[in-house]
Amino acid sequence: MLSALELVRRIEAGELTPRGAVELCAEAIAAKDESIGAFVALGLDRARREADEPRLAAMPLRGLPVGVKDIYDTADLPTQYGSPIYAGYRPPADAAAVVMARRAGGLIIGKTATTEFAYMVPARTRNPHHLEHTPGGSSSGSAAAVAAAMVPVAFGSQTAGSVIRPAAFCGVAGFKPSYRLIPTVGMKCLAWHLDTVGLFAAGVADVAFAAAAIADRDLRVDRSAPAAPRIAVARTHVWPEASAAMHGAIETAARAAQAAGATVTEIELPGILEEAYRAQFIIMDYEAFRSLAFEYDRYRDKIGGPLRDHLDKSAAVSAGEYDAARRTASRARQTLGDVMSAHDALLTPSAPGAAPRGLGSTGNPAFNRLWTLMGVPCVNVPGLMDGDLPLGVQIVGSFGRDHAALEAALFVERAIAAKA
Repeated sequence: MLSALELVRRIEAGELTPRGAVELCAEAIAAKDESIGAFVALGLDRARREADEPRLAAMPLRGLPVGVKDIYDTADLPTQYGSPIYAGYRPPADAAAVVMARRAGGLIIGKTATTEFAYMVPARTRNPHHLEHTPGGSSSGSAAAVAAAMVPVAFGSQTAGSVIRPAAFCGVAGFKPSYRLIPTVGMKCLAWHLDTVGLFAAGVADVAFAAAAIADRDLRVDRSAPAAPRIAVARTHVWPEASAAMHGAIETAARAAQAAGATVTEIELPGILEEAYRAQFIIMDYEAFRSLAFEYDRYRDKIGGPLRDHLDKSAAVSAGEYDAARRTASRARQTLGDVMSAHDALLTPSAPGAAPRGLGSTGNPAFNRLWTLMGVPCVNVPGLMDGDLPLGVQIVGSFGRDHAALEAALFVERAIAAKA
C-alpha cells in the first residue's frame, strides 16, 4: 500500500514530486486494475498537468492522488452512481467534498466503483487479497484501490456500513467521521439522516492526516505518541453473528491494547441501542424510497432487480413508523452519550468476519448499522488476519470527538503490530 504520510514526507524532502506520485498510481492501475476493477473512470492526464503546479508545495496534501467514489459529482469526470440510468452523465459542478480535497492539494485521478446508488447491487470490483472474495460495499472500488496501492487516499461513504466493512475486508484503514463533519452536498443521497462522507488510507495515521487536510480540522494523530485510552469492549446483541476468527480478533486487540497501557473493560449496552439498531432499517428504507423517487418512478425497469425489489417493499414503510424510528434513534443517542462519558472508545467488530467468498453480495453490515445511526466516529483498524484474508476491528468514539477516536484507533493499531 501507499502511505499518504510517507509520500508527503518524500515530496517535502524533494525525493519525490507530485508528478512522480501520480505516476506511481498510474503504474499500479495499469498493472492491477484490469483484474480488480476498482476504477470506473480515470483522469490521469489532468492529474499529471495539475501535478506540475507550484502551488501544491504550500497545500496540506502536497499533490497526493485521490480516488473518488462514483456517487460524488465531478465536473471533469463522468458521475454514474453505479447505474446504467446515468451512463456518461457529467454534472456541472464538483461535490463539496471533492472541492475540499482539491483545495487541500489533492489530485483527483479517477472515480472508483460503487454498488448501484451506493446500495445493494454489487459493482464489478474484486478483493485484492483474493479475487474470488468480495471487497465489501458500497465503497468497494475505493477500499480496493487503496489496498492494491493504486491510490493513497480515497473517498467512500457510509449509510449502513459502507466505509468500515470494505476497509475491513480489504485490510486498510477506514474512517467514518461524525455525521456531517464533511459535507454531503453534491453526493448522491440515499438516506439523508444517515449518509456520511468517509475516507480510506493505508493506516490509521494516514487516514487521519487525509481527513485533517480535507476537513481543515485538528485530526492528525501522527505527531506524538497516542495517549493510552479507556476502551470498552462492546459485543452488542449481534455478537453471535461474528465468526470465531472475529471473536478471537477482538480478544487479541483487547489484550494487546491492555498490555500497551490502555484501560480495557467490558460493558453491556442498554436495551434502547438494540431498539435503535432495528430503527436504522426503517429510517434507511423510508428515506431511500424517497431519495430514489425519480429513478424509481421514471426508470424502474433499469434499476437492478435486488434494489428494485427492495424499493418495492420499502414503499410500505409508513410515515408513522419512520417518525417513531427517529424518536427511538434520538433517545438512543442520548443514552449512548451517557455510556461514552466513562470511556474514550468502544471496541467492536468491523464486520462479522473476513470477506466472504463470492461476488454476488457485499457482506453483512450488522456491526455498523447502529453506529452510523448514532452519527458517531468509527475507524476500521487493520492489522489482523484470518488466514490470508484481513480482519478488521472497529473503534467507535463519541459524537464530535473524532480526534480522540482516531487517537484510540492508532493506539490499538500500534498495540496489535507490537504483538505480531
